Amino acid sequence: MKTTRVVASLLLITLAAGCGPAGGTDRPVAADATATVPRPVNVADPAEVPSAAAAPNCDPRASFRPEGPLPKAGAMPAGTPMARIAAKGRLVVGIDQNAYLFGFRDPESGELVGFEIDMAREMARAIFGDPNKVQFRAITTADRIPVLQNHQVDMVIRTMTMTCERWQQVAFSTEYIASRQRLLVRRNEGIKDFADLANRKVCATRGSTSIRTIAAQPSKPIPVSTDSTLDCLVLLQQRQVDAVSTIDILLAGLAAQDPTTEVIGAPVSDEPAGIGIPQGEEDMVRFVNGVLEKMRADATWTRIYDKWLRSRLGAADPPAAVYR
Repeated sequence: MKTTRVVASLLLITLAAGCGPAGGTDRPVAADATATVPRPVNVADPAEVPSAAAAPNCDPRASFRPEGPLPKAGAMPAGTPMARIAAKGRLVVGIDQNAYLFGFRDPESGELVGFEIDMAREMARAIFGDPNKVQFRAITTADRIPVLQNHQVDMVIRTMTMTCERWQQVAFSTEYIASRQRLLVRRNEGIKDFADLANRKVCATRGSTSIRTIAAQPSKPIPVSTDSTLDCLVLLQQRQVDAVSTIDILLAGLAAQDPTTEVIGAPVSDEPAGIGIPQGEEDMVRFVNGVLEKMRADATWTRIYDKWLRSRLGAADPPAAVYR
């Protein structure tokens, strides 16, 4: 696997020029220039912290159990969401195109690659027998639930944390990768944990559970939001924030792109990621869970994990399925 590095750099140029008329008489020239550090678009500083909606207690990992063996690829049961997808000839999946190791563009081929891209291709393989019959739609963190509710995509595979609140809005597969929320900081700045970030700015993506978790820390850091985690890295490099806080598996990808940063701190939350599916499509949820069961059993999950993540995150087993 080729390693890509994203390095965000700033070039601040202040030009001060003076000239004098013939005869050598100097004329003072005002040289009061102020340069503004550029920012990614849609930065909210401070971030709006969404209030938690009331939701019944649940086990957010518990999904719908597969029913019987998987249908043969190319022969989806009539009247199911899978048959509808087969009829249109492609699986539409909401993904991240800026998450190194998970969903990003290969700099040589221009193709989308990564752990979650390969997960999506396995879903297409199960429906069509062809992993290439998938259409990727790049979405932001905040887009994930709306595009499912509006049926603009068939599923979302974008490190989406399963919560009881979100189960009221969309459905989820079983957990396909485990993660915890931690911190990414610049090296050698003395920041070791959230306790060192009192009244300092910490970045996460808009629409993520991370924003609430940052705001809830006893040290009272100031949450800042962006459209993408990569934008948070840019703000960290520009010294406009003091840390980035999201799930550790995404932070590992940022640290791989910028070796002047490091992942630190104790985990502050549990973030099980599931494949998002429109609410009411229980047949689709059971089918996807059947595909995940097969991927666990035949080591497809391990092969994909080892290809993209093992060198950064260490060896891992697929999360065990939990059913209702």
